[in-house]
Amino acid sequence: MIRVWCAGRAACEPPVDPAVWTLPPDAIWIDMVKPSREEDAAVERALGLSIPTREEMAELEASSRVYRENHATYATADIITHGDEEVPGVEPVTFVVTDGPLVTIRYVDPKPFALMAEKLTREPMLCATGADLFLHLMETVIDRVSDILSGTVTRVEGIAGHVFSGGRTVGFEKLITKLGRAQMTNARIEQSLAGLTRIFAFVGIDERMGRGEGRAHLRSLTRDADSLSAHNHAVAASINFQLSAALGLINIEQSSIIKIFSVAAVAFLPPTLIASIYGMNFRHMPELSQPWGYPLAVVAMVISALLPLAWFKKKGWL
Repeated sequence: MIRVWCAGRAACEPPVDPAVWTLPPDAIWIDMVKPSREEDAAVERALGLSIPTREEMAELEASSRVYRENHATYATADIITHGDEEVPGVEPVTFVVTDGPLVTIRYVDPKPFALMAEKLTREPMLCATGADLFLHLMETVIDRVSDILSGTVTRVEGIAGHVFSGGRTVGFEKLITKLGRAQMTNARIEQSLAGLTRIFAFVGIDERMGRGEGRAHLRSLTRDADSLSAHNHAVAASINFQLSAALGLINIEQSSIIKIFSVAAVAFLPPTLIASIYGMNFRHMPELSQPWGYPLAVVAMVISALLPLAWFKKKGWL
């Protein structure tokens, strides 16, 4: 599907027929969503550009992510998708900055694109050129990353409240699972921010960004991305600390359980020894025939169990 936005219009052009489509002279944004080969060919014919395939967009080397070709700047970034879910995804989106409209190629529907479309509907005069629209779209992407990072921070703080609540470690398996998901979200945020930072550095030398307000806007976006990345690193450190703390508390509780079993084993060892002695089948054991033999054996077993417990308590081992 090809969606075309034109300067000063409150709505995009209707869906186009690739076979007969021509580029409107006032177009500022060509948004290609899951384009077919015919739609790729139509845009290439209209702009004289090469549209990257989905496989080319997924390549990770820098030379395939940011480059210039036919007087156009190509930049591919991993944009976060399904940001409202506990573990969002990331998908590559390509931005092509030309002398005319901005071209975006995507196979997903990230929320920033819908938000940008709403902005253009409310403010048709918001962007006059494709380069200007690129900056506003990047600002929307950064804002969305900030919202997702804020949600991650809230979840991590909630998990911290459970980890350090001072209660028993029952249910820590779920907390560790939540921490793992938060770490996955954190890693995907970092992946997206790293790609955006690289794009801003590469596009910054493009003369289409202008030398005044456009450059200042781009520098502001770069600072925002850097500050979010630093915040994301702090969240990653918090997640790792909480994970280590949770595992440590689990080990402490397991050690306490083992200590209880060890103390019980030691405490009941003397009574067991006494019971074993009087359980032997020797013929000559005079106290067995005495009326006080049984009470004496019971008292001896009780005392031999209490003495080790008293000793452990005095040493502070209980």
